[in-house]
Amino acid sequence: MHPGETDRTLLSPERRRADRARLADEVVDVLVIGGGVTGAGAALDAASRGLSVALVEARDWAAGTSSRSSKLIHGGLRYLEQLAFPLVHEALKERARLVRTIAPHLVTPLPFLLPLTAPVWQRAYFGAGVALYDVLGAAFTPGRDIPRHRHLSRKKTLAAFPGLRGDVVRGSIRYWDAQVDDARHTLAVVRTAAGYGARVLSSARVVDLLRDGDGASAGAGGASPAPVVGALVADLTDGSSFPVRARSVIAATGVWSDDVGAMLGDTAPSVQVRASKGVHLVVPRAAVDGAALETAGGTASGLILRTSTSVLFVIPWGRERWIIGTTDTPWHLDRDHPAASSADIDYILDQVNRVLVRAITPDDILGVYAGLRPLLAGESDQTSRLSREHAVLTPVPGLVLVAGGKYTTYRVMAEDAVDAAVAGLPGVPASRTARLPLVGAHRWAEVEGRAAELAAGSGVPEETVARLLRRHGDRTRDVLDLVRSDAALGRPLDGAPGYLTAEVVHAVLAEGALHLDDVLTRRTRVSIETAHRGVESAPQVARLMAGVLGWDDERTAREVAHYTARVDAERESQRMPDDRTADAARLGAPDVRAGV
Repeated sequence: MHPGETDRTLLSPERRRADRARLADEVVDVLVIGGGVTGAGAALDAASRGLSVALVEARDWAAGTSSRSSKLIHGGLRYLEQLAFPLVHEALKERARLVRTIAPHLVTPLPFLLPLTAPVWQRAYFGAGVALYDVLGAAFTPGRDIPRHRHLSRKKTLAAFPGLRGDVVRGSIRYWDAQVDDARHTLAVVRTAAGYGARVLSSARVVDLLRDGDGASAGAGGASPAPVVGALVADLTDGSSFPVRARSVIAATGVWSDDVGAMLGDTAPSVQVRASKGVHLVVPRAAVDGAALETAGGTASGLILRTSTSVLFVIPWGRERWIIGTTDTPWHLDRDHPAASSADIDYILDQVNRVLVRAITPDDILGVYAGLRPLLAGESDQTSRLSREHAVLTPVPGLVLVAGGKYTTYRVMAEDAVDAAVAGLPGVPASRTARLPLVGAHRWAEVEGRAAELAAGSGVPEETVARLLRRHGDRTRDVLDLVRSDAALGRPLDGAPGYLTAEVVHAVLAEGALHLDDVLTRRTRVSIETAHRGVESAPQVARLMAGVLGWDDERTAREVAHYTARVDAERESQRMPDDRTADAARLGAPDVRAGV
């Protein structure tokens, strides 16, 4: 049986305890710090080459940048204007791999309309760019998984997206990219790495790097710096600490790269990463008046709008919601919990309402989320113009830093980082992840479109199973088996009828969820998809988790209290006028892991 298909992929509480116990006694080939998509990708790349691997994450899988993106797998149409052809070419190649092989259940093609608001020159100028975009991507999609662009008249544009203002739009160009649930994709990468034997630990914070020679920082008199031989890890589930020793360490820590530099002391890395804040709004489908009643190939179209500083997306999110964003502004405050201010929200609404028939108001907003992009610093102070390319460097022997990049190219970043990490290890094969399906993708062709058949005998509606397929792929049966063993798990969640109670149990048994926030924010998207932000669902979800994890009443109540305080703090921050006051409001609710 293929390693990616076995139950070794289950991130159960028992699996975590076993991995924790083994890591204290092993020397692994590669230790990866950071459980975002790049770190997860590096763990999978190394493990699938046959190396022994440890992956540690301070909070939850994808808790930082990798769960707060625009949910797009794309080449970066706007980067063509910056003449970043190699970056776009590479990203389009990765887009094709994700859609065709790596994660077809999680990454789906999505059409976008690029509205034209000026006379003929815009159609010619933008049309040339979109045509080049198609040319750069065509070599990787011979089966046309991603259709070619089309020019639409004003009439056809308004038919495709009735919510657009007819007095503003003169036509459009429709082109295709792809969409992903970023948190669930990152989780699938982690689970696949675990299937290849990687030891994976969330709630495990690296507090120091281990150096050869009992931790000496560097030799005296200008001697070469002491090699890094592992890391000291704090287990946030019980407060203990333990060393993880490794032949090579990869730090894929994104906007936290400076923390690794601080651990190196005088031998700090030369890479400079700046954080750029991106804010997104989630609104109900009805908030965009009549939008996407017409579809392209059965798929609702999104919008891409040019702004004075960047671009703005209006993206279909399931059948019932839109994601609108993003901002692109420097951020110098708390990196764990970046806060959206009222200024961010007003900016997004102002930009999108310029082209909509019905203005979206703050009362329409269901959810708001803010994330930080790790950008390689350049000469420009504008984060919107900093490089989205990535850098891999070895500041001291035994340590590789990977930084920058974009979500779409995570696999390339991971491959480059592992290549650098194993440069001194003999006989290591080349990367194989370009053709490696993730958990849920191995038998996707056998289950795609078979929701009715899978639903039979489970008591779960066909429409619900269709949604499960897009979250779990060919592992949807794992969730349905829980329902068959306990019919009560086939009920919808309180306040979030699009999700089953079985998904909560599955999140703990198979997906490594340790806290209420892990389930409501990343295993599901209840926290951004509902007006109550998950507060109405929290008591039920906590009870379900308690039954699996053995929480007592006090612990269960504490999880609900932490979650409610987080939502209250986020709501308060979104009423604040600027970054500093929003940050102060958000910090009013501590991270749940800090109290363990």
